[in-house]
Amino acid sequence: MPIAAEVQFWAQPSRHAKQHREYPMILTILLLLGSAVTIYLACEYFVNGVEWAGLRLGVSKSAVGTVLAAFGTALPESVVTFVAVVFGQDAAQKDIGVGAALGGPLVLSTVAYAVVGLTFLACKKNKNGLLLAKRVRARLQDDQRWFMGVFICKVGLGLFAFIFKPWLGIFFLLAYGVYVWYEMRRVDEEGDGEIDLEPLKLRPNDTRPSTAWALFQTVSALVVIFFASQLFVHQLEVIGPWLGMPTQLVALLFSPIATELPEILNAVIWVRQGKQALAFGNISGSMMIQATIPSALGIIFTPWLLNDALLWAAAITMTSIAGLYVLMRASTLSAPRLACFGMLYVVFGAGLLMSCSI
Repeated sequence: MPIAAEVQFWAQPSRHAKQHREYPMILTILLLLGSAVTIYLACEYFVNGVEWAGLRLGVSKSAVGTVLAAFGTALPESVVTFVAVVFGQDAAQKDIGVGAALGGPLVLSTVAYAVVGLTFLACKKNKNGLLLAKRVRARLQDDQRWFMGVFICKVGLGLFAFIFKPWLGIFFLLAYGVYVWYEMRRVDEEGDGEIDLEPLKLRPNDTRPSTAWALFQTVSALVVIFFASQLFVHQLEVIGPWLGMPTQLVALLFSPIATELPEILNAVIWVRQGKQALAFGNISGSMMIQATIPSALGIIFTPWLLNDALLWAAAITMTSIAGLYVLMRASTLSAPRLACFGMLYVVFGAGLLMSCSI
Protein backbone atom coordinates (compact mmCIF):
# COMPACT_ATOMS: atom_id res chain seq x y z
CA MET A 1 0.00 0.00 0.00
CA PRO A 2 1.43 3.44 -0.89
CA ILE A 3 2.45 5.62 2.06
CA ALA A 4 -0.19 8.28 1.38
CA ALA A 5 -2.93 5.68 1.11
CA GLU A 6 -1.72 3.98 4.29
CA VAL A 7 -1.86 7.25 6.24
CA GLN A 8 -5.38 7.97 4.97
CA PHE A 9 -6.47 4.47 5.94
CA TRP A 10 -5.29 4.82 9.52
CA ALA A 11 -6.90 8.26 9.76
CA GLN A 12 -10.40 6.91 9.11
CA PRO A 13 -12.55 7.08 12.27
CA SER A 14 -13.90 3.88 13.78
CA ARG A 15 -14.25 2.22 17.16
CA HIS A 16 -10.78 0.69 16.91
CA ALA A 17 -9.25 3.42 14.76
CA LYS A 18 -7.18 4.92 17.55
CA GLN A 19 -5.77 1.56 18.55
CA HIS A 20 -4.86 0.65 14.96
CA ARG A 21 -3.42 4.09 14.27
CA GLU A 22 -1.22 4.22 17.38
CA TYR A 23 0.33 0.80 16.91
CA PRO A 24 1.89 1.40 13.47
CA MET A 25 3.05 4.87 14.55
CA ILE A 26 4.69 3.44 17.67
CA LEU A 27 6.32 0.82 15.45
CA THR A 28 7.46 3.54 13.06
CA ILE A 29 9.04 5.54 15.88
CA LEU A 30 10.78 2.43 17.23
CA LEU A 31 12.12 1.63 13.76
CA LEU A 32 13.29 5.24 13.38
CA LEU A 33 15.18 5.17 16.67
CA GLY A 34 16.48 1.65 16.06
CA SER A 35 17.81 2.50 12.61
CA ALA A 36 19.49 5.66 13.97
CA VAL A 37 21.24 3.64 16.71
CA THR A 38 22.23 1.01 14.15
CA ILE A 39 23.73 3.67 11.88
CA TYR A 40 25.76 5.11 14.75
CA LEU A 41 27.10 1.72 15.86
CA ALA A 42 27.90 0.77 12.26
CA CYS A 43 29.73 4.09 11.87
CA GLU A 44 31.86 3.16 14.89
CA TYR A 45 32.93 0.02 13.04
CA PHE A 46 33.30 1.91 9.76
CA VAL A 47 35.63 4.65 11.03
CA ASN A 48 37.69 2.07 12.91
CA GLY A 49 37.91 -0.17 9.85
CA VAL A 50 38.65 2.59 7.36
CA GLU A 51 41.49 3.91 9.53
CA TRP A 52 43.11 0.47 9.58
CA ALA A 53 42.44 0.02 5.85
CA GLY A 54 44.12 3.35 5.16
CA LEU A 55 47.13 2.37 7.24
CA ARG A 56 47.48 -1.03 5.60
CA LEU A 57 47.08 0.47 2.11
CA GLY A 58 49.64 3.20 2.78
CA VAL A 59 47.15 6.09 2.77
CA SER A 60 47.82 8.96 5.17
CA LYS A 61 45.40 9.96 7.91
CA SER A 62 44.23 13.06 6.04
CA ALA A 63 43.37 11.17 2.86
CA VAL A 64 41.57 8.56 4.96
CA GLY A 65 39.00 11.27 5.75
CA THR A 66 38.85 13.16 2.45
CA VAL A 67 39.10 10.18 0.10
CA LEU A 68 38.50 6.74 1.64
CA ALA A 69 35.83 7.54 4.25
CA ALA A 70 34.15 10.17 2.08
CA PHE A 71 33.98 7.88 -0.95
CA GLY A 72 32.69 4.96 1.12
CA THR A 73 29.82 6.85 2.76
CA ALA A 74 28.90 8.78 -0.41
CA LEU A 75 28.92 5.70 -2.65
CA PRO A 76 25.45 4.41 -1.64
CA GLU A 77 23.93 7.85 -2.22
CA SER A 78 25.60 8.05 -5.63
CA VAL A 79 24.13 4.66 -6.52
CA VAL A 80 20.66 5.93 -5.56
CA THR A 81 21.19 9.00 -7.76
CA PHE A 82 22.41 6.79 -10.62
CA VAL A 83 19.32 4.57 -10.43
CA ALA A 84 17.01 7.61 -10.26
CA VAL A 85 18.44 9.50 -13.25
CA VAL A 86 19.26 6.52 -15.48
CA PHE A 87 16.32 4.19 -14.84
CA GLY A 88 13.69 6.71 -13.73
CA GLN A 89 10.44 6.19 -15.65
CA ASP A 90 9.34 9.82 -15.60
CA ALA A 91 10.55 13.34 -14.89
CA ALA A 92 9.49 13.16 -11.23
CA GLN A 93 11.74 10.17 -10.56
CA LYS A 94 14.66 11.79 -12.34
CA ASP A 95 14.11 14.93 -10.28
CA ILE A 96 14.87 12.86 -7.17
CA GLY A 97 18.42 12.37 -8.42
CA VAL A 98 18.81 16.05 -9.30
CA GLY A 99 17.53 17.05 -5.87
CA ALA A 100 19.99 14.69 -4.17
CA ALA A 101 22.88 16.34 -6.00
CA LEU A 102 21.92 19.69 -4.43
CA GLY A 103 20.53 18.47 -1.10
CA GLY A 104 23.66 16.59 -0.05
CA PRO A 105 26.06 19.56 -0.16
CA LEU A 106 23.43 21.75 1.52
CA VAL A 107 23.14 19.45 4.55
CA LEU A 108 26.89 18.87 4.80
CA SER A 109 27.76 22.57 4.60
CA THR A 110 25.22 23.55 7.28
CA VAL A 111 23.97 20.75 9.53
CA ALA A 112 27.10 18.56 9.42
CA TYR A 113 29.51 21.37 10.29
CA ALA A 114 27.12 22.65 12.98
CA VAL A 115 26.96 19.19 14.57
CA VAL A 116 30.77 19.09 14.64
CA GLY A 117 30.78 22.46 16.44
CA LEU A 118 28.18 21.26 18.95
CA THR A 119 30.18 18.07 19.51
CA PHE A 120 33.25 20.14 20.34
CA LEU A 121 31.19 22.11 22.84
CA ALA A 122 29.68 18.96 24.37
CA CYS A 123 33.11 17.35 24.68
CA LYS A 124 34.55 20.61 26.10
CA LYS A 125 37.32 20.55 23.52
CA ASN A 126 38.52 24.02 22.53
CA LYS A 127 35.19 25.31 23.84
CA ASN A 128 36.03 28.96 23.32
CA GLY A 129 39.22 28.55 21.36
CA LEU A 130 40.03 28.21 17.69
CA LEU A 131 39.56 24.96 15.82
CA LEU A 132 42.13 23.22 13.64
CA ALA A 133 45.87 23.37 13.43
CA LYS A 134 47.36 25.74 10.85
CA ARG A 135 48.30 22.98 8.39
CA VAL A 136 44.89 21.29 8.66
CA ARG A 137 43.15 24.63 8.21
CA ALA A 138 45.16 25.35 5.06
CA ARG A 139 44.22 21.95 3.66
CA LEU A 140 40.53 22.54 4.32
CA GLN A 141 40.70 25.97 2.70
CA ASP A 142 41.92 24.21 -0.43
CA ASP A 143 38.95 21.83 -0.20
CA GLN A 144 36.53 24.76 0.10
CA ARG A 145 38.05 26.41 -2.98
CA TRP A 146 37.77 23.17 -4.93
CA PHE A 147 34.15 22.79 -3.91
CA MET A 148 33.13 26.39 -4.64
CA GLY A 149 34.66 26.28 -8.12
CA VAL A 150 32.90 23.05 -9.08
CA PHE A 151 29.63 24.02 -7.36
CA ILE A 152 29.38 27.37 -9.16
CA CYS A 153 29.88 25.60 -12.49
CA LYS A 154 27.18 23.00 -11.86
CA VAL A 155 24.65 25.57 -10.66
CA GLY A 156 25.44 27.77 -13.66
CA LEU A 157 24.74 24.87 -16.01
CA GLY A 158 21.36 24.44 -14.34
CA LEU A 159 20.29 27.91 -15.51
CA PHE A 160 20.54 27.28 -19.25
CA ALA A 161 19.41 24.67 -21.77
CA PHE A 162 21.67 23.77 -24.69
CA ILE A 163 22.18 20.69 -26.79
CA PHE A 164 25.72 19.67 -25.78
CA LYS A 165 25.19 20.06 -22.00
CA PRO A 166 25.26 16.26 -21.32
CA TRP A 167 28.83 16.08 -22.60
CA LEU A 168 29.92 18.54 -19.92
CA GLY A 169 29.04 16.02 -17.23
CA ILE A 170 32.23 14.15 -18.11
CA PHE A 171 34.30 17.10 -16.88
CA PHE A 172 32.79 16.76 -13.40
CA LEU A 173 33.94 13.15 -13.24
CA LEU A 174 37.38 14.25 -14.36
CA ALA A 175 37.35 17.02 -11.75
CA TYR A 176 36.86 14.49 -8.97
CA GLY A 177 39.65 12.35 -10.40
CA VAL A 178 41.98 15.35 -10.37
CA TYR A 179 40.92 16.17 -6.79
CA VAL A 180 41.74 12.65 -5.60
CA TRP A 181 45.08 12.73 -7.43
CA TYR A 182 45.85 16.10 -5.83
CA GLU A 183 44.94 14.81 -2.37
CA MET A 184 47.11 11.71 -2.73
CA ARG A 185 50.01 13.70 -4.18
CA ARG A 186 49.81 16.23 -1.37
CA VAL A 187 49.78 13.39 1.14
CA ASP A 188 52.92 11.91 -0.37
CA GLU A 189 54.66 15.26 -0.14
CA GLU A 190 53.66 15.92 3.46
CA GLY A 191 54.10 12.44 4.90
CA ASP A 192 51.55 12.76 7.70
CA GLY A 193 52.53 9.53 9.36
CA GLU A 194 50.34 6.91 11.01
CA ILE A 195 47.03 7.34 12.77
CA ASP A 196 46.73 6.70 16.50
CA LEU A 197 44.59 3.60 16.13
CA GLU A 198 42.35 1.63 18.43
CA PRO A 199 42.39 -2.15 17.88
CA LEU A 200 40.33 -3.38 14.95
CA LYS A 201 36.91 -4.14 16.45
CA LEU A 202 36.60 -7.51 14.72
CA ARG A 203 40.15 -8.46 15.79
CA PRO A 204 40.61 -6.77 19.20
CA ASN A 205 43.56 -8.95 20.22
CA ASP A 206 45.43 -8.59 16.93
CA THR A 207 47.99 -5.78 17.03
CA ARG A 208 48.57 -5.94 13.26
CA PRO A 209 45.32 -7.06 11.60
CA SER A 210 45.56 -7.96 7.94
CA THR A 211 44.35 -5.76 5.11
CA ALA A 212 41.64 -8.32 4.35
CA TRP A 213 40.18 -8.05 7.86
CA ALA A 214 40.28 -4.25 7.77
CA LEU A 215 38.53 -4.13 4.40
CA PHE A 216 36.00 -6.75 5.48
CA GLN A 217 35.02 -4.72 8.55
CA THR A 218 34.84 -1.49 6.53
CA VAL A 219 32.69 -2.91 3.74
CA SER A 220 30.44 -4.84 6.13
CA ALA A 221 29.82 -1.72 8.19
CA LEU A 222 29.10 0.23 5.02
CA VAL A 223 26.47 -2.31 3.94
CA VAL A 224 24.76 -2.04 7.34
CA ILE A 225 24.89 1.77 7.13
CA PHE A 226 23.28 1.71 3.68
CA PHE A 227 20.31 -0.47 4.63
CA ALA A 228 19.80 1.22 8.01
CA SER A 229 19.83 4.62 6.27
CA GLN A 230 17.18 3.45 3.81
CA LEU A 231 15.02 2.29 6.72
CA PHE A 232 15.56 5.63 8.47
CA VAL A 233 14.49 7.60 5.38
CA HIS A 234 11.38 5.44 4.95
CA GLN A 235 10.27 6.06 8.54
CA LEU A 236 10.68 9.81 8.05
CA GLU A 237 8.45 9.60 4.99
CA VAL A 238 5.77 7.95 7.14
CA ILE A 239 6.07 10.31 10.11
CA GLY A 240 5.94 13.47 7.97
CA PRO A 241 2.30 13.11 6.80
CA TRP A 242 1.33 11.90 10.29
CA LEU A 243 2.56 15.27 11.60
CA GLY A 244 0.58 17.06 8.91
CA MET A 245 3.61 17.89 6.74
CA PRO A 246 3.42 17.58 2.94
CA THR A 247 5.42 14.67 1.55
CA GLN A 248 7.37 17.02 -0.74
CA LEU A 249 8.42 19.17 2.22
CA VAL A 250 9.59 16.10 4.14
CA ALA A 251 11.62 15.01 1.11
CA LEU A 252 13.26 18.42 0.77
CA LEU A 253 13.93 19.06 4.47
CA PHE A 254 14.47 15.76 6.25
CA SER A 255 15.43 13.15 3.66
CA PRO A 256 18.76 14.89 2.82
CA ILE A 257 19.66 14.92 6.53
CA ALA A 258 18.87 11.22 6.76
CA THR A 259 20.98 10.34 3.72
CA GLU A 260 23.93 12.38 5.05
CA LEU A 261 23.61 10.93 8.55
CA PRO A 262 26.59 8.53 8.14
CA GLU A 263 28.95 11.41 7.26
CA ILE A 264 27.64 13.43 10.20
CA LEU A 265 28.05 10.55 12.65
CA ASN A 266 31.52 9.71 11.33
CA ALA A 267 32.55 13.30 12.07
CA VAL A 268 31.02 13.13 15.57
CA ILE A 269 32.93 9.94 16.36
CA TRP A 270 36.23 11.36 15.13
CA VAL A 271 35.74 14.60 17.09
CA ARG A 272 35.09 12.57 20.24
CA GLN A 273 38.33 10.70 19.56
CA GLY A 274 40.22 13.99 19.15
CA LYS A 275 40.86 13.48 15.41
CA GLN A 276 39.90 16.87 14.01
CA ALA A 277 41.54 16.43 10.62
CA LEU A 278 39.60 13.24 9.92
CA ALA A 279 36.30 14.77 11.05
CA PHE A 280 36.58 17.89 8.90
CA GLY A 281 38.18 15.99 6.03
CA ASN A 282 35.31 13.49 5.91
CA ILE A 283 32.79 16.31 5.50
CA SER A 284 34.78 18.32 2.95
CA GLY A 285 35.67 15.18 0.98
CA SER A 286 32.03 14.06 0.95
CA MET A 287 30.99 17.50 -0.28
CA MET A 288 33.46 17.23 -3.13
CA ILE A 289 31.99 13.88 -4.16
CA GLN A 290 28.46 15.28 -3.94
CA ALA A 291 29.48 18.23 -6.12
CA THR A 292 30.92 16.02 -8.87
CA ILE A 293 29.71 12.42 -9.23
CA PRO A 294 25.92 12.79 -8.63
CA SER A 295 26.00 16.10 -10.52
CA ALA A 296 27.75 14.48 -13.48
CA LEU A 297 25.07 11.77 -13.58
CA GLY A 298 22.33 14.38 -13.43
CA ILE A 299 23.89 16.50 -16.19
CA ILE A 300 24.42 13.48 -18.46
CA PHE A 301 21.03 11.80 -18.01
CA THR A 302 18.62 14.69 -17.28
CA PRO A 303 17.99 18.18 -18.71
CA TRP A 304 19.62 19.55 -15.50
CA LEU A 305 17.43 22.65 -15.16
CA LEU A 306 17.16 23.83 -11.57
CA ASN A 307 13.86 25.07 -10.16
CA ASP A 308 13.42 27.77 -7.53
CA ALA A 309 13.72 25.38 -4.57
CA LEU A 310 17.00 23.94 -5.84
CA LEU A 311 18.40 27.40 -6.58
CA TRP A 312 17.46 28.43 -3.04
CA ALA A 313 19.32 25.38 -1.72
CA ALA A 314 22.34 26.31 -3.85
CA ALA A 315 22.31 29.88 -2.53
CA ILE A 316 22.29 28.70 1.12
CA THR A 317 25.07 26.21 0.39
CA MET A 318 27.30 28.87 -1.16
CA THR A 319 26.60 31.26 1.70
CA SER A 320 27.66 28.64 4.24
CA ILE A 321 30.82 27.59 2.41
CA ALA A 322 31.85 31.20 1.77
CA GLY A 323 31.35 31.98 5.46
CA LEU A 324 33.41 28.96 6.53
CA TYR A 325 36.16 29.88 4.11
CA VAL A 326 36.35 33.45 5.40
CA LEU A 327 36.54 32.28 9.03
CA MET A 328 39.22 29.71 8.21
CA ARG A 329 41.26 32.22 6.24
CA ALA A 330 41.04 34.75 9.08
CA SER A 331 41.93 32.04 11.65
CA THR A 332 38.78 32.87 13.62
CA LEU A 333 36.83 29.62 13.28
CA SER A 334 35.66 28.47 16.73
CA ALA A 335 33.25 25.81 17.96
CA PRO A 336 30.44 28.27 18.82
CA ARG A 337 30.72 29.97 15.44
CA LEU A 338 30.75 26.64 13.64
CA ALA A 339 27.61 25.55 15.51
CA CYS A 340 25.82 28.70 14.31
CA PHE A 341 26.02 27.52 10.69
CA GLY A 342 23.15 25.15 11.44
CA MET A 343 20.88 28.21 11.49
CA LEU A 344 21.35 28.50 7.74
CA TYR A 345 19.44 25.23 7.34
CA VAL A 346 16.65 26.76 9.40
CA VAL A 347 16.69 29.71 6.99
CA PHE A 348 16.47 27.25 4.10
CA GLY A 349 13.47 25.54 5.68
CA ALA A 350 11.76 28.87 6.36
CA GLY A 351 12.21 29.86 2.73
CA LEU A 352 10.65 26.59 1.59
CA LEU A 353 7.68 27.03 3.91
CA MET A 354 7.12 30.56 2.62
CA SER A 355 7.27 29.40 -0.99
CA CYS A 356 4.77 26.60 -0.26
CA SER A 357 2.33 28.99 1.39
CA ILE A 358 2.34 31.44 -1.52
